[in-house]
Amino acid sequence: MLQGSILQKLDTAHRGGKRPLNFGVYHKNTLIALCHALEDFILESEGKPLLIAAFQQGKWYLQEAERYNDLAEHSSQVVIMATGDTSFAEHPTSQRSNVTLVDLEPSDPVAQEWHLIIMSETYTAMVLCQELSAADYGSKGQPQEDRERKFYGFWTFEPELVRETIELAISHIGGYDQSLQKSLTEQAQQITAANGSKKRDDIGQVVYRVVDYLERFEQDLYQAEDEQLQTLPLSEQDLDNNLLSNKVQAFLRMAQLIDQADVTNPMAAAEVATLCEAMGQLLDLPAWQIKRLRLAGWLHRLAPLQGVEDTLEPTKSTVQQQAVAQQEAMPKSSVLRVMPQLQAIAHIITHQTEHWDGSGQPDGLAYDAIPLESRILALITTFQQRLKDYQSRETPLAQALNDCKASAGTVFDPKLLEALELLVVGMQQGMSLQVNQPKIAAGMWLLDSYAAQEAEFNVSS
Repeated sequence: MLQGSILQKLDTAHRGGKRPLNFGVYHKNTLIALCHALEDFILESEGKPLLIAAFQQGKWYLQEAERYNDLAEHSSQVVIMATGDTSFAEHPTSQRSNVTLVDLEPSDPVAQEWHLIIMSETYTAMVLCQELSAADYGSKGQPQEDRERKFYGFWTFEPELVRETIELAISHIGGYDQSLQKSLTEQAQQITAANGSKKRDDIGQVVYRVVDYLERFEQDLYQAEDEQLQTLPLSEQDLDNNLLSNKVQAFLRMAQLIDQADVTNPMAAAEVATLCEAMGQLLDLPAWQIKRLRLAGWLHRLAPLQGVEDTLEPTKSTVQQQAVAQQEAMPKSSVLRVMPQLQAIAHIITHQTEHWDGSGQPDGLAYDAIPLESRILALITTFQQRLKDYQSRETPLAQALNDCKASAGTVFDPKLLEALELLVVGMQQGMSLQVNQPKIAAGMWLLDSYAAQEAEFNVSS
């Protein structure tokens, strides 16, 4: 990373901390799709955001200037950082009262960065990247095609990270214009102070848009090639994989936000994924099925639960409250079904609320007609929630297990309760399960040739 760049400063602030940043490599066409999706949601947002963008060179801004005219109409302030170029300041968008250009020095490390930072009372998002140097490309050298240029960084919806980054960007802008720095600081502080006073925009709709835009760019790759070709050339496959990886990342980031919003159970997704993996190993499931089960664990909170009541208590669990709150944005088929490679995961998550005796939802499936992974996920999510409920008690593992066993044969598969009991005995005897957050910026490894298969039916547990 270039010394003094915004990306480098943010990385330094988080290195060695509890919240390391998830960096990845992004092709230019992926970043265009991401930025367009995140920007265009401003047109539907309830807030009037402060938007700061870095375009490297003025010519790249000019390609987007018409779009930024529309964005400026729905923003409180738009700031563009780029090295100067012909007509950079003369474009009509640049003349708007709430659009300010910051003419970067060519030697400024930010001139090698691609940033989009959006912050309002209702919506936060950002892309923070730095172009790879000639040395980074190695022996293959820099790409000839513009769309194959690569950038190192990450993107996120996390409000705290966006606020932290916008402060770094405003500080950098202060080196060029101190009066602008003061004005932007005041705007950022006002937005921060107003957080919570307005209902936040539905992040599910943003994810829909991100996946849709990435899907369009992916389709363009195939349409651009000879229709008689059975597969894309290697360079095109690389671009396609980058787009696919970021679609998976969009869902993981959404799941991460849901976890962070739950102050009582902020590690639910990671812990459920870890416990599901351990159960899969106890049941001697094949590696690909365990992998799929683990991904379902990470994403299980994205499911619409159709208002199903908690299986063990009359009040809804935290997981169900989160899911029901998103019900309007995510129909029964699940938000995940917009991505073909996650069809099986969506199927698993959709049926996690089925009951062993057939009294559950959405389809009233019973016994082995319920996908095995759905049965495991249903049991593990309840067990993990009970562990959190009883964490201050003397024997949380035993009490959480007993709660689940009380519903054996009605809600849960009895044979899976036997496996869970073995797992609990191991944990009571000191077995340690390593809980790790997924490496969000490397989404491709989560998918394999089995990912798009239907979740298995009629598999004995």
